[in-house]
Amino acid sequence: MTLRIDVLTLFPGMVVRYAAESILGRASSAGHLDLRVHDLRLATSDAHRTVDDSPFGGGAGMILMPEPVFAAVEAVEPPRPLILLGPGGRKFDQGVVAELAALDGFSLLCGRYEGVDERIRTDLCDDEVSIGDFVLAGGELAALVVIEAVARLHPGVLGNQESTLDESFGFGLLEHPQYTRPAEFRGLHVPEVLRSGDHGRIARWRRASSLARTLDRRPDLIERRGGLTDEDQALLDEFGPGT
Repeated sequence: MTLRIDVLTLFPGMVVRYAAESILGRASSAGHLDLRVHDLRLATSDAHRTVDDSPFGGGAGMILMPEPVFAAVEAVEPPRPLILLGPGGRKFDQGVVAELAALDGFSLLCGRYEGVDERIRTDLCDDEVSIGDFVLAGGELAALVVIEAVARLHPGVLGNQESTLDESFGFGLLEHPQYTRPAEFRGLHVPEVLRSGDHGRIARWRRASSLARTLDRRPDLIERRGGLTDEDQALLDEFGPGT
């Protein structure tokens, strides 16, 4: 099954160039991802390709006009939901990633300038998403964050789909520490348990390490899970503080 994602933007080249590389590029070539990028300026009706205007009531900056955005959406009929990328949206987290990955397709509208006309938000878009509590010049970088995060969960995009299961936030925890060769580097050693060959003990250590790292760096995630279970505490006790 192919995941279709449409992006409506004033700067299509920003999205196209990045999406042609690495995981997204391979996913598109293999037919797992159908990424369609639409230039909002092509939906304008004047010689200057005007897409913005000053805000009613005064104020700094320019506002993305409703006419070209509505016209672009109506012309290409992108898959729904149509999601506006902006700082006022709901927080984009792994839960939203999983929600979008379960769909056959969706579309992203990249804001620009000082913002978008409110009628775009209320009467055209189905949802609004923010990648964090900060402001960017436009939604293109946010769109790429969404596309890559969601595409990684789509079957066939990653070589080993199981690799997403142990990642940070996959089970509401940060990922455990990872090591590779050499076993010793400048006096720094890979934990003995990872070289033991005891897969049951390795699994317990990884779980304990995820718990310890999350408690230290993101205790809010532990609270969101309802705190530590008796099994969680037993694993932490088995391997010690910080594991």
